[in-house]
Amino acid sequence: MDSPIAVVTTVATREQAQALARALVEQRLAACVQISAIDSVYRWDGALQCEPEWRLWCKTTTQRWPAIEAAIREGHPYALPQICAFALDLVHAPYAAWIRAECEDG
Repeated sequence: MDSPIAVVTTVATREQAQALARALVEQRLAACVQISAIDSVYRWDGALQCEPEWRLWCKTTTQRWPAIEAAIREGHPYALPQICAFALDLVHAPYAAWIRAECEDG
């Protein structure tokens, strides 16, 4: 069965987050994308970085994983974007059905 998953990525600005979220939902690659402001601490090019970012939590399905991963890579402003998927093992059944329905090719 096509299981619900959450795909997570981050971008630098709210505008980038909103544009990417809209594109993913419009293309039916995600049923819903939640956007939240975060602070990230990481090492890049040998230096410690502390930057504000915007996290996108995209609800989709295992069947849509290859397409959503490709779409995020294609439209992402970072040289090395975070693109991670998490299985949503315990999901309210009607919500899982909604995710699947919204991510179907239509």
